[in-house]
Amino acid sequence: MRTKFSSELMALTDELAHMARLTHEASERAAAALMSSDLTAAYEVFALEEKVEIEHAKCEDRSVILLALEAPVARDLRHVVTAMQIADDLLAVSRALSRVADVVVRRYPNPAAPPHVIALLAEFSGAVTHLIDSAVRVIAAQNPPRDRVLVPRDENVERLRAQLVELAADDSWEHGSAMAIDIALLAYHFERGADHCVRIGRLIRFFHTGIPLYAQTEA
Repeated sequence: MRTKFSSELMALTDELAHMARLTHEASERAAAALMSSDLTAAYEVFALEEKVEIEHAKCEDRSVILLALEAPVARDLRHVVTAMQIADDLLAVSRALSRVADVVVRRYPNPAAPPHVIALLAEFSGAVTHLIDSAVRVIAAQNPPRDRVLVPRDENVERLRAQLVELAADDSWEHGSAMAIDIALLAYHFERGADHCVRIGRLIRFFHTGIPLYAQTEA
């Protein structure tokens, strides 16, 4: 019985890792779509979101079965509950990236923003992709460090969000209110994706150490 339970926990972790890799791929395709007004890349983001949703459902089903039938305790219970929350975060990141792709599709064949704004969005997208990559690695790690933050906040995220919102709200903005709203929404979606990645790192640390999220510091 214990061997079967352990194998189910391993399968749950593998499903999470697969979800994370799909989300990372979606972030790369979203960046390509945004930077080059690439309609194919945008639709690939949508397709990857569907795959992430399928994997999320698998994780959810497996977690519910483990909780209902196996009655896990202590560390095993923490494993299952943490996995469910991480799956939710990965799905949220994937959905945020799809909202980015929505803007590309809606504005195609025109670019989503003027060149100077696209440059900021490219930097923002790169920061989020890096955070997702960090999340992929900590999910797959057998024994990640327990004495530090696993997915550190990127200070550039807040700076870029503020810059983009300021540009869109500036009186000298010449590209219309609809595009200004799109820029603000893109900043919001990227920021939300970054926040979920940081939270995944905290969840992984909680699993390995038992330190609740609210008690974890940035140090």
